[in-house]
Amino acid sequence: MTQPPRRFQAERLQGPLALRQAQALRYQVFSHEFGAQITGIEQGLDMDEFDPHCLHLGVRDLQSGELVATTRLLDRRAAADLGHFYSEQEFALHGLASLEGPLLEIGRTCVAPAYRNGATIAVLWSELAEVLNEGDYRYLMGCASIPMRDGGLQAHAVMQRLRERHLCTEHLRAEPRHPLPALELPGNLIAEIPPLLKAYMRLGARICGEPCWDREFQVADVFILLKRDELCPRYARHFKAAV
Repeated sequence: MTQPPRRFQAERLQGPLALRQAQALRYQVFSHEFGAQITGIEQGLDMDEFDPHCLHLGVRDLQSGELVATTRLLDRRAAADLGHFYSEQEFALHGLASLEGPLLEIGRTCVAPAYRNGATIAVLWSELAEVLNEGDYRYLMGCASIPMRDGGLQAHAVMQRLRERHLCTEHLRAEPRHPLPALELPGNLIAEIPPLLKAYMRLGARICGEPCWDREFQVADVFILLKRDELCPRYARHFKAAV
């Protein structure tokens, strides 16, 4: 029997219950899949001091009611209240103060394993587009992760590919506080770019330097910057009036 197509709905996660659902999904992905050492593990939640200052977005499966994707957004004003952006814990962001216009940091993006497809990401991107449009944000920045479970082979191989086509330090240069350890790559290694990082590149985002080794999350974090007026036209439909 053919299963009916899944129906999704994007939402802005408001209130403590919705936030806990997002934190539970993040815990499932980051702790179970990546082995991350995170705060809130005894409660089955991924939580930190940034959560109360962020706007949290989600995608819900309307059939099951389950939250299947989430991300959080932090603007410059909230970052000033905190003293820094989340990314600044991992990178020295040279040129950040010179970026003109409103900017938004995206982070903690994750999708439940059974929902990692273009449809889920498109719904999440659509809601992100609404936020970008409402705030007239010129830049979207944040980190995208590459697993380090293999000791860093894939991270180094992916970076070789990204440097060729997607490296740009014209607007901002991200200097990692914990660079990846040097590693000699075998010649036959195939670089598999993680889906979320690939999605950012397709939108037109650039990487702004070398990755940072996040030991707690067992990943290599790549700093990305998306300039709104450089959004790839092919994918601009995901961003509606935000372009």
